[in-house]
Amino acid sequence: MGATVLVVEDDKEIRELLRRYLERAGYGVVTTSSGAEAVRLLGEQAVDLALLDLGLPDVGGDEVLREARDRGGVPVVVLTARSTVEDRIHGLRLGADDYVTKPFSPTEVVLRVGAVLNRARGAGADAVTPVSYGGGRLRIDEARHQVVLDGAPVELTPTEWGLLTTLASVPGRVYSRYELVNRVRGYEFAGYERTVDSHVKNLRHKLGGAGPAVVETVLGVGYRLGWTRDL
Repeated sequence: MGATVLVVEDDKEIRELLRRYLERAGYGVVTTSSGAEAVRLLGEQAVDLALLDLGLPDVGGDEVLREARDRGGVPVVVLTARSTVEDRIHGLRLGADDYVTKPFSPTEVVLRVGAVLNRARGAGADAVTPVSYGGGRLRIDEARHQVVLDGAPVELTPTEWGLLTTLASVPGRVYSRYELVNRVRGYEFAGYERTVDSHVKNLRHKLGGAGPAVVETVLGVGYRLGWTRDL
C-alpha cells in the first residue's frame, strides 16, 4: 500500500469518486465529511496528505488546514468552489500545498497528490531510508540520489531517475504513459507520451540483463516495477 490520503469532503459523490481514483492509484484512503472528524483523524492516524474541501458544514476548512500544519506539517491539497485569485492566495497563505478548483478532473487531482507527496519526500530527503527490491539486488537511496544494482552503481539521467522512483513507489502498480509524463516532468510538459518509451528503453539498457524484469511492459496500458520491495 502506498501513502495514506485523508479525503475531507461533505459531498458524498465527490468523496467516493476521489476515493476510487486514489485507491486505483495505489494509495490508502480515509474519508470523512466532517471537519471535526478530520481533526480527530489527523491526531489519531498516520496521514501522509489531506485532500481538504474548505466549505465544510461544521468545523471550517481553514481550521482543519491549520490543524494539519500543526500536526507535523501534513501536506494539504485544497478542494474548493471558490475560484477567485484572492481565495487561492488565502488558502496558500494558510499553508495549503496546492489548490484545485471545482469542478475538477479526478485524474488531475491524483497527479497533484503525487506531485505534492514527491515534493514533501524531497524536502525530508535526509531522513529517507534506502529501499531495496528483488531480494536486495536493486537498491534505491533517494537521500543520496543513488541506484545500485547487484552491487554496482547505476548512473541515471533525471528523467530515468524519475521513472524508476515513480514505478518503485508502488511496486506492481501499472502506470500509464500519461501518468509517467506528468509525474516525472510536471504539468507544464507538453511532449508526446510516447517519449516515455525511449526513456524506458534507455533505463532498461542501463539496468543490463535485469532491465526488462525490473521495468515490465503491460501491453496496451503502460509500465510497472516487476520486482517486489524487500521488507
